[in-house]
Amino acid sequence: MKTITRANAFVVQFNSTSGENRPRWAFCHCESCRHWSAGPVNAFTLWNPESVQVTRGEDNIGTYNKTPGSSRKWCKTCGGHIFTDHPEMGLIDVYAAVIPDFPFEPGIHVHYQEATLRIKDGLPKMKDVPKEMGGSGTSLAE
Repeated sequence: MKTITRANAFVVQFNSTSGENRPRWAFCHCESCRHWSAGPVNAFTLWNPESVQVTRGEDNIGTYNKTPGSSRKWCKTCGGHIFTDHPEMGLIDVYAAVIPDFPFEPGIHVHYQEATLRIKDGLPKMKDVPKEMGGSGTSLAE
């Protein structure tokens, strides 16, 4: 594991391997993510659970379960959002803003039908999420 981020009360390590364990980057435009991130779009990275490890301050991490499919994690000391565990998907969503030392290279926009900020960057825009993630797989025009 390589430590690539530190915050006030915790240390999270991420194994930035290549291949299947490589993280995936994207932008989410759904209302839920916009509200949680307090912004018009949420930049996120998806990791396999074995690639994310809290090595210090785990007792300072709070959990909020908006739905049974997601456990949002936040720092009890500073209030900052850290990551969301999606056990049904087998993935951990780490907010791109909390890992500034990791290069964010998005490849797709998801839930673009809910967008309040249109971004013309040439990346694919999905109505919801790709089929392999349980969505329709429907693409939208930029």
